[in-house]
Amino acid sequence: MPKKDELSQRRYRNLVDHLEGLMRAGLNPEYEGYYGQLILSSDELAELGELDDVRRAAREAGRRLGWKPTTKFVGERLFIIDDRDVPEQVYEQASNHVADRMDELSRPLPRLVDGDT
Repeated sequence: MPKKDELSQRRYRNLVDHLEGLMRAGLNPEYEGYYGQLILSSDELAELGELDDVRRAAREAGRRLGWKPTTKFVGERLFIIDDRDVPEQVYEQASNHVADRMDELSRPLPRLVDGDT
């Protein structure tokens, strides 16, 4: 039996490492590690293993990144979210970024005139 325990521990460590990499890749460097999130679809979850194991590994991976991780299973997706309070400077920067994007999206698209392609 010790080999099985060793194998399951190695799988778990690999899962934590994998999730940490996905979580790190999704971070916006401008936000200094805040506003972290990862959303796993049902297909991704099926590949990773049992839901309880994935949740536990995700929380450990988040703690490695300095997050206050929380997981929520909604519908067929697992949300892994950094639930820390955000410093005012980072909050303002993120708010301005969102406002700029909303402004861009609210502008009307240029109309095509006959003959334009």
